[in-house]
Amino acid sequence: MRSARFSAPSQLLIRTVANSTSNRPGSQSLNQAALNVKEETGNLASDAAKTIAGANLADHSAGEGTKDNFVDITKDNLSAVPKSAMAVGLAGGLPYIGASATTVYLAHQAGLVATGASTIDPGLAITYLDQALNFQVMYGAAMLSSLGAVHWGFEYARYGGQKGLPRIALGAAPAILAIPTLAAQPMMALAAQWMGFTLLWYADARATSNGWAPKWYGQYRFYLSLIAGTCIIGSLAGTSYYGPVGGHGFLTHELEQISSERHALTDGREVVPNDNGPLKISRQKGGPQSPGFVSISHKQEPKEEEKKE
Repeated sequence: MRSARFSAPSQLLIRTVANSTSNRPGSQSLNQAALNVKEETGNLASDAAKTIAGANLADHSAGEGTKDNFVDITKDNLSAVPKSAMAVGLAGGLPYIGASATTVYLAHQAGLVATGASTIDPGLAITYLDQALNFQVMYGAAMLSSLGAVHWGFEYARYGGQKGLPRIALGAAPAILAIPTLAAQPMMALAAQWMGFTLLWYADARATSNGWAPKWYGQYRFYLSLIAGTCIIGSLAGTSYYGPVGGHGFLTHELEQISSERHALTDGREVVPNDNGPLKISRQKGGPQSPGFVSISHKQEPKEEEKKE
């Protein structure tokens, strides 16, 4: 049996890496760096569009030569949204936008009262602001409950198959979160509802990717949640920056002081209603049987005998 003999090679070849530029930086010039940044930004935007759409893009990726960027993905998904659903969704958001704008305006007015730049009654300014905040909270709770109830409709229609308790629970969860916010302080209630809108959008995106909802639903829900979230953040920021909330903050205490000072200054104020001379009036705090909070009456002049005494 012949034995094999191994001899040392006469020449040792060293194999280098296949890519000669592996030891060089990825961007060798400013132009290459700018191109790399542009490509990475485009990839991130594309991933964001897929996340917004619920990553349910089978129809989009089927065609050849289809661009995979944020704008095209968004257009494809928005074009699939029924016009009636889009119109009703946007119309339902208009009162919420109006409520947020009203809240910021009234917060600005309350702030002017606190600085003495407005003659509006401080208590009235606080009341209007509080009512605007409460309206936004109530409307937000109704929106959350309605968006959750959509999943009940999908379940009853057996869209994507019957899912049973998981989808029923998903439809009930927003209402369970929204109802307790009606009893909370408005600022805390808005913050809780913002969290609710965000979590519900994430759940809707997951439901879309799992086939529990139409492929366009994740994209549609994202923009509705974006409107609601922007309004909530605007109300919270505007109220915190411009004015106080009833019963909270240092500005509320300042408003109460201004109100008490104004009431003190109204005693003995002289007005000229006619040509008979100045009319002296006095203010008295209304009692339980009074028609108003404050009673204004003619201040009686002292009699001649009392003046002599």
